Amino acid sequence: MFHKEGHKIILFTLIAVVAGFLLTDYFITIGWLRLLILVTLLVVLILILQFFRNPKRHTHSDDTTVVSPVDGKVVVIEEVFEKEYFKDKRLQVSVFMSPINVHVTRYPIGGNVCFSKYHPGKYLVAWHPKASEENERTTVVVENKTYGKVLFRQIAGALAKRIVNYAEVGHTPAQGSESGFIKFGSRVDLYLPLDTKINVALNQKVRGGESIIAKINE
Repeated sequence: MFHKEGHKIILFTLIAVVAGFLLTDYFITIGWLRLLILVTLLVVLILILQFFRNPKRHTHSDDTTVVSPVDGKVVVIEEVFEKEYFKDKRLQVSVFMSPINVHVTRYPIGGNVCFSKYHPGKYLVAWHPKASEENERTTVVVENKTYGKVLFRQIAGALAKRIVNYAEVGHTPAQGSESGFIKFGSRVDLYLPLDTKINVALNQKVRGGESIIAKINE
């Protein structure tokens, strides 16, 4: 299954690859060069299909846990000052996505969307320290009665040119349901209460909608 955000790009790529195959077969007579071009076109198509894949995820809804919003690797776990919405200290957990990861963004908790904002910006590499403040990004805050408020921020990377955000204030999405999509490389930051029990480690690989990032510290 492929994500709806990729349908047009996949169709365009498929047409371009088929045209490339036909033109190469007709005009290129050198065997090794023909093979190289055909393989290159095929690899491009496979990469595009892989990027926009949208596998089903099985989220076990639990208001006491925060699930990973995306697939990728945990690159930051630290206490920071969140200055856009909370304006106080929070635990930040950041997940970096490579171009080969699934790029669907999911709600880390279920509840009520109480804040959703898009910020245009730069396209620094996603792991740059200033990327969360200067890159194109969206900030979404979801609240439920058990966990409280959780902020997650989609951040564009050096290759990303468009962030798609489905979150609308007043909506009550289910945990693990789709909240957006980031095209071509990026990361997502989570901002959690200081008394949260972190359930992941640095460099750990996580799966969106399934891996538990944090729990209420009982």
